[in-house]
Amino acid sequence: MAAERASPEAVARVVDHLFRREAGRLVAILGRRFGWEHLAVAEDVVQDALLEAMRTWPFTGVPHNPTAWILQVARRRGLNQGRHRRMGQGKSPALAAWMEDCLAGAADAFPPRFEEEIRDSQLRAMFACCHPGLPGEAQVALTLKVLCGFGEREIAAAFLDSEAAVIKRLVRARQFLREQRLPAELPEAARLAPRLEAVQQAPYLLFNEGYKASQGDSLLREDLCVDAIRLGELLVSHRVGDRPSTHALLALMYFNAARLPARQDAAGAILRLSEQERGRWDQERIRHGAAHLAASGRGGEITRFHLEAGISASHALAPSEAATDWSRILGLYDQLLELAPSPVVALNRAVAVAKCRGPRAGLDALADIPNQAALGQYHLFHAVAGELQAQAGDRPRAEESLRRALALAVLAPERALLERSLAEVLEGA
Repeated sequence: MAAERASPEAVARVVDHLFRREAGRLVAILGRRFGWEHLAVAEDVVQDALLEAMRTWPFTGVPHNPTAWILQVARRRGLNQGRHRRMGQGKSPALAAWMEDCLAGAADAFPPRFEEEIRDSQLRAMFACCHPGLPGEAQVALTLKVLCGFGEREIAAAFLDSEAAVIKRLVRARQFLREQRLPAELPEAARLAPRLEAVQQAPYLLFNEGYKASQGDSLLREDLCVDAIRLGELLVSHRVGDRPSTHALLALMYFNAARLPARQDAAGAILRLSEQERGRWDQERIRHGAAHLAASGRGGEITRFHLEAGISASHALAPSEAATDWSRILGLYDQLLELAPSPVVALNRAVAVAKCRGPRAGLDALADIPNQAALGQYHLFHAVAGELQAQAGDRPRAEESLRRALALAVLAPERALLERSLAEVLEGA
């Protein structure tokens, strides 16, 4: 059956989905099969295939098996690179032969055995990207780029860093892998264990980007949240990843994902937590979160994921906003600030302080945040300040803060919420 023609907009949606869902899978298996030193080549051929899809599918239609189509185009691109570009002595023939062997016959569907190999390759790629010879931020940035399809701007937003710094980090990381010529197979468990914390950061940051996007027209990217949970489940299935901290990470993601259906109204406007219809929260995800939270209790280690999961569980399991145990949440934030101090954690703690002790106490907590320069360009800092100032009756300062937040906000749904908050302040003046 011939493929039906599709509009450029429809093609863009399909390709975006493939980029998020399939690119990392294919790059992982290419990298494993040919060597992690050629990770950049694997990224290039998959990226080229996706670009060709953008150019071709509006005229030919979206194939019935678009992933297989991408695979075949990547095969051609890889063969061309193997023939016309030196990859080190004796590597070009090996690349061509491997491409033929690995990708031939995959035009119609992935056999189950190949799917299993892709899952295994993704896990190996996660640990390869988190080699201890790389700086911690470079490990996570490379994982987000290769396996999660993050752009440099998204990675910069996740780190509250500049795009230029992220680009340099990625260039150095790829150069390191080229020089190290890492084996495709995983080393023994004892050598993998120190990499686990960095590996866990990839699904954590991926989920955060899906829960509140840093760019684009939509606040939520549920597909990214689902991908992050998939990577977390993949990690916990390995004996090295099956740790209380990984279960705590999964609990955190499941609890937060449960609230996704209620975070926006039918028009796409953001709903504050107090405005959300809790009956729309996904109870199945809450059950998964509770199961992983229970599994995270093995042993005596307490990580930031345990504390964040506890905070999220306090929200997810409360029957109403009024019944939320804010004292418990504040206690968990106190521990989190001590264990993993950051301006963003301190900002969230200030909200909990205000819930427990009133808006003026919350404003004092905001004023006490060290290194506020990191929050100066963060619109949520000014948004929280504006909300607390309004609650404290200081409407002029509230208006100033909300206007500052509005000037910094990028996403349309966030701007709409800030405009609503500003209108409420002006109406009450």
